[in-house]
Formats: sequence, C-alpha cells, structure tokens
Amino acid sequence: MKKIFALVVIILFSVFSIYPVLYVLTVSLRTDQAFQANQLNFFGDNTGFQNFTRLITETDFLIWFRNSVLVSGTSTILGVTMAATAAYALSRYSFKAKRWILFSLLTTQMFPATMLMLPFFIILAKLQLINSFMGLFIIYASTALPFCIWQMKAYYDTLPIDLEEAALLDGCSKWQVFYKIILPISSPALVITGLFSFMAAWSEYMIAAIVLQDPALYTLPLGLKSFQASLATQWGLYAAAALIVSIPVVLLFFMLSRYLISGLTVGSVKG
Repeated sequence: MKKIFALVVIILFSVFSIYPVLYVLTVSLRTDQAFQANQLNFFGDNTGFQNFTRLITETDFLIWFRNSVLVSGTSTILGVTMAATAAYALSRYSFKAKRWILFSLLTTQMFPATMLMLPFFIILAKLQLINSFMGLFIIYASTALPFCIWQMKAYYDTLPIDLEEAALLDGCSKWQVFYKIILPISSPALVITGLFSFMAAWSEYMIAAIVLQDPALYTLPLGLKSFQASLATQWGLYAAAALIVSIPVVLLFFMLSRYLISGLTVGSVKG
C-alpha cells in the first residue's frame, strides 16, 4: 500500500512538473504567436516548426547562444579555479584572518545581488569594462565565489589528511599533492560548484542588461527579452527560444548526475 501511495505521489509530481514544459512546447509550435492554448495540441492546423526556423534564420539567436556559452563557460572556469584553491587553503591551513575571511564570505550571502549592481557599475566604469565580456566575467565569478568556496571547503574537510601526509612522505610537493591527489578525488564537489556557477551565469539578466549595451554582445536572456514589445510579444519565438536555451542545462544534469549524487551525499555519514 505504501509503495502504491508513493508511486501515485511521484506520478502526480511528475505531471505537475512536466505540464508547464509541454505547455511552452505547444506555444512554440503555434503559428499565430498566441500565448494561451486551450489544450496541449501538437498536431493542429495552427502548429508547425516555423518558429524554430525563424529563430535560427531571422534572429541573432546563434550569436546570443555563442555569447552565453562564452560568458558562462569562462565565468565557471574562473570561479571553480579560485574556489578550489581558496577553499583548500581555508580547509588545511590555520592563519590569523581565517575566521574573519570565512565570516566575510558568509556575510556576503545575506545581501541580494541587486544591492551590488550600483557598486559593480561604478567599479567597471572606472576600469573601463562597461559593454565588455570581461566585466561580466568579473561580476559573475565574484558573486558565485562565496558559495563555491564554502561548498568546496565543506568537501575538503571530509577528506582524510593522511592521504596528503603519505604523498608528502613519498616526495611530492604541496602543489603536487593538491593537483595530483586532492583535485582528482574532489570531482563531485568540483562538478557541483561548476554547475552552480554555470547556471547562475547562464540565466542571469539584470547585471547583463546593465553591463552590455551593444546588441552584438547580448547574451540569451537579453536576446529573449527583445522578443517582448510594448504592443505585442512574439510568444512563439519566445517559447521556441526558451526550449532551446534549457537544453544545455538539462544535458549537463544528465551527464553529471553521477557526480551530483555523490557530491550531494558526501559527508552525510562522516564520523
């Protein structure tokens, strides 16, 4: 009886989760640019793949996609690299400012990113990085860094220090211990950290709207916003683009699911 109840609950939640995606798919297939659909009709008279064709051939979607991949990928690499090294130092070494640094990183998570938009803009303006990808690299990597450092530090704390001591006795330097011993066994935490950084940069809109002013530099969120006008919205193109934009994230989740599960459960049985 319990298994049947659990199965019913899972099915209900699955339907509840899948229905919005199917609805967006229905809107993307409509040729009349209508947002409201009375039913999930994939083979009606007003359905087709014209919106997907127009999206690729008549808009700058491929340019926006390329820009988003560049911005998100670079920000992820920068964030993971700095988080992995900083967290290792905070986990394995003791120094006077250690507690103050950890407290400062935790405090930054208490403030929403919108509060930092004006200081970011002033700093980037002085550095002449407005309307450039470099400005986005700096902002995205720095805003995701506190969470990533805490995530990596929590993982490093679960690793036995005996591994490092044995490697040092075998003649490895501290740097060799880090990138030959620690990093390979920290892949679950690195994957979670990288995925968080990538998703945060992939879907971010407000900061990109302030930093980027040239349409040729638009990322996907900015490009999709251009389909919305004051008098009419191209819902078909909007829905088609939303489906395509979600594909990279879904693929990442599927490919990295093994690492995600082990990374999320590590440390739960420590001690």
